[in-house]
Amino acid sequence: MDAVRQRPRVEGGREDEILDATVTVVAELGYDRLTMDAVAAAAKASKATLYRRWSTKAELVVDAISRAKGCPMPEDVDTGSLRGDLIAMACGAGGFTDELPMGVIAGLLTALHRDADLKRAFQERFLAPRQELTSKVYERAVARGEIAPDVDVELLSVTLPAVVVHHAYILGIEPTDDLILRVIDNVIMPAARGSQVS
Repeated sequence: MDAVRQRPRVEGGREDEILDATVTVVAELGYDRLTMDAVAAAAKASKATLYRRWSTKAELVVDAISRAKGCPMPEDVDTGSLRGDLIAMACGAGGFTDELPMGVIAGLLTALHRDADLKRAFQERFLAPRQELTSKVYERAVARGEIAPDVDVELLSVTLPAVVVHHAYILGIEPTDDLILRVIDNVIMPAARGSQVS
């Protein structure tokens, strides 16, 4: 797997152009109908150029949504409080309210259940780094004593993304700062206190 990550980069700004073209093609055709030929044509690049950098369309698409017009990684900002960290992570650059092509992600969600290559690439390259960042936020909160000992931290840590994903992809409501603050203040923070009386 390290060999895949070390594949040679495309020269200059061409890589970003290819990733941008990939996002556009996924939005137009969906993941299942996307081909390397279609991306090569949209990016005005050769298919050989694509395969030198990405061995499968799953790797190309996950790279595209992770780094181009998709959803860049949020920054790891330590504000000194769980609430502050969650707001910074969810509402800042790369967070849930950052510009995100909803149709692209929605198309991937259905394909994730059928395409093993996509599922692996999505989990390794997209989800894992974000889960690691979220874990750090909650570990710091535990160390500061903000989370009660009887709280299921693992379950708590997936609550905010679960609500946002439900709103975005089930209800079709675009995530807003207001929604995120409501979840943090009405669900996460009270749950973090556990059975302690505030």
